Amino acid sequence: MSNEERICVGAISGPHGVRGQIKLIGFTANPKDITSYGTVSDETGNKTFKVKVVGTAAKGRLIASIEGVDDRDKAEALKGTKLYVLRSALPEPEEDEYYHADLIGLTVQSMDGDDLGTIRTVLNHGAGDILEVELADGEVEMVPFTKEAVPLVDIAAQRVLVDPPEGVFESLGGDKVSEKET
Repeated sequence: MSNEERICVGAISGPHGVRGQIKLIGFTANPKDITSYGTVSDETGNKTFKVKVVGTAAKGRLIASIEGVDDRDKAEALKGTKLYVLRSALPEPEEDEYYHADLIGLTVQSMDGDDLGTIRTVLNHGAGDILEVELADGEVEMVPFTKEAVPLVDIAAQRVLVDPPEGVFESLGGDKVSEKET
């Protein structure tokens, strides 16, 4: 496998039935697109899978088959496997769209330019993306990933500016993060 950067596009959540089908969580904008980018591989890039989506299950899961996986035991053994594609296989993001992988590790700065922490991960529990920011002291803050709370994302400079809602970054002192008038 190439050393080119790979992006996680889904994960196997478990077996479906007894004939080797799996339940699959797609991380692409349209979950069914997980198979649109070619062969997927595991996290190491050493094992590849030919995945075919065959239906949908509860909770937004997809039902899929994987070439060579023909019984429940083989499908169960793949539970938890994250699936990756080469970044070059993915389309360029539109303006104001970002791959989560591009945001992780960016420096988070206040509107005054003070470093607040680093983006550790991007979460989405159904109501929109949330940036999980690790502060210098190891504490974690959550910032809604909205234009209002994160007015600037500068991938080239490896930073985002935040103007978070009241109560976020409180441990740093309110005026250090935002000069909002109340």
